[in-house]
Amino acid sequence: MTDTTSTSATPQLTPAELRTPMQRMLREALSRTSFKVGFGMFLALLFGALIYPEISSIDPTKMAVRSRHIPPLFLGEKWVWAHPLGTDHLGRDLLLRCLVGLRYSVMIGICTVILMFVVGCALGLISGFKGKLTDTIIMRITDAQLSIPMIILAITILGISRPTAPAIILVLGLAGWPLYARVARSAALAEKRKEYIKGQRVLGASDWRIITLFVAPAVLPPIAFVAVLDVAAIMIFESILGFIGLGIQPPTPTFGNIIADGRKYLINSWWIATMPGVFLLFTLTSLNLMGSAMENARNNVLKGAA
Repeated sequence: MTDTTSTSATPQLTPAELRTPMQRMLREALSRTSFKVGFGMFLALLFGALIYPEISSIDPTKMAVRSRHIPPLFLGEKWVWAHPLGTDHLGRDLLLRCLVGLRYSVMIGICTVILMFVVGCALGLISGFKGKLTDTIIMRITDAQLSIPMIILAITILGISRPTAPAIILVLGLAGWPLYARVARSAALAEKRKEYIKGQRVLGASDWRIITLFVAPAVLPPIAFVAVLDVAAIMIFESILGFIGLGIQPPTPTFGNIIADGRKYLINSWWIATMPGVFLLFTLTSLNLMGSAMENARNNVLKGAA
């Protein structure tokens, strides 16, 4: 005979309760209009940057002196359908150059944030969970790193080396990890005092198992929206480095070096410097919309948990 008493007495968890905090935050964010708009904008820009340069018959680095300073189509001065956003001072197509620049900017931003996330979270989790001497050493290194502005450190290192995409990612990634370490440490300190962590210790789970399986997933919600916003920040840093000549070097087009070339022609050919700025504006707006939606979703999840 089957005993149904214990089964009926067992509380049944709802699907919302079975989800992790990260899953609940993503579900909440995806339901927001601002996230949908930002994600749609970002996907459209990324799709254009990945597809259009591959199918175009125009070389973004090829000069055509006879086609110099062609204005964009919307100005209606000179209708050249092959160059919808006009050309620069060397006759190169601006639309194609901006899309290639967007490709490099997004790639550097995402790869840099991944590096910052991995290094910072690993050190922060170890620092918060281990405590004592380990915590002291890691936090003093973090404080020392925070005392040096990211852009100053990048200019110093890239100024004495060859600025390539991997070098930029490495320099910015190693300069920006302390914020993630701080956030991860705070989350780890809060989690390790909870009863389920003590229960895992009683069951014999090792520190590394507890960190990777239980503490690390709890750290993701407060860091996820920071990571999205940091992609936008790194894109700005990359553009600054390109503008002062310490980014990816010409003839490869980037936002920074396109704007730097166009500043000499702001009176007669203002679109050369403006168009990459417009692409950067829309990309940063899309990322900020997504990051803001994720932050609001996280706050709602925390309120619900409380």
